[in-house]
Amino acid sequence: MPFRKNTTYSKHSTHASRSAHARGERLFRNYDTTAIQPKQSKAPVVVTAVVLIILVVVLAVFAFSGLRSAVLGEVDVIDSSQTATVVVPEGAGAQAIGKLLVEAHVVKSAGAFADVVRSMNAASSLKPGTYVIAGQTPISDIVAQLQRGPVVGKVLVREGVTLSQIADAVQESSKGSISAKDFLAAAGNIPRIASKFPLINDMKVQSLEGLLFPKTYPVTPDTTAEQLVDSMVKQFVDEFTTLNITLPRQRGLSAYEVVKLASIIEKESDEKHRPTVASVFYNRLAKHMKLQSDATVAYVVGHNPTPQDVKTPNPYNTYFIDGLTPTPICAPSLASLQAACEPEATPFLFFYFAKDAQGVMQYHFSETYEQHQKTYR
Repeated sequence: MPFRKNTTYSKHSTHASRSAHARGERLFRNYDTTAIQPKQSKAPVVVTAVVLIILVVVLAVFAFSGLRSAVLGEVDVIDSSQTATVVVPEGAGAQAIGKLLVEAHVVKSAGAFADVVRSMNAASSLKPGTYVIAGQTPISDIVAQLQRGPVVGKVLVREGVTLSQIADAVQESSKGSISAKDFLAAAGNIPRIASKFPLINDMKVQSLEGLLFPKTYPVTPDTTAEQLVDSMVKQFVDEFTTLNITLPRQRGLSAYEVVKLASIIEKESDEKHRPTVASVFYNRLAKHMKLQSDATVAYVVGHNPTPQDVKTPNPYNTYFIDGLTPTPICAPSLASLQAACEPEATPFLFFYFAKDAQGVMQYHFSETYEQHQKTYR
């Protein structure tokens, strides 16, 4: 039987065993155990942080966009110099109307329109009908327009018409909501208009003849004669201030006289010949010759002048008066205003126009009266 040594474990630790145990504890405390501890993945923390950042950014963008749309109104309005006609059907809500406005290129976002409607608490007061909306109109103004009601009509101010003709067109287009009499009264209040428009004040005008710009203007149920007149004058001011009137000033013409000359050019020429016709009038003014324009006589008599009309003096008859007429004789187009500012350089002093055998209008220009008589037939 092999020898087996019996080992006895005492319940009482000896000095040696206590020393060994203490050394073991010290070694274990100083030992780096991180290598044997399980590692935690950083991926969930990173993903969570990224998601939170994206969420915050998205919410900030939507909140900022909504706030700007509601407060400023004009954020989503496109840049356009045109007007759009929008037909709002019965029962259409804010979102549906917004889509119609987007299709008409009035706003970029139907949602932005709906937001402004909501912010103005206007959802239940939007009225169906036909509206004419100008480009760059703030959304809040569009909502207010829809609350007021649809367009009654559109007033077309044609090139070359007189103030009284515009008044008649207003009465007809507004279905009588603005009478010709009321319109003329509003247009005749020069002090009120001059106080609103510095250019008109500087011109020292006595009449708005020629100062209501040719364009189509919307008329709503609550449009007043004063508002319509102001819209037409503002359009004139906006257009006139784009012109370069350096040459007219060098030739001794005031801004108001530029409009007078442009109105005569409007009546005496077609689009192609405006700069040449303008040169004839400038050349005659420079030589202190009478303009001798039949159009100025027609302004008073109301029809193509007869030989007797031409021989009858009146304040507008340029066969008798020197220089330009007391006021413009019609509403000139932008092209005629431009021709008055930038005439062609010619030596011509005479012209006439007449239809040829084919019915085409032909213009004939001459330097001398003798040449003019030879070409005139």
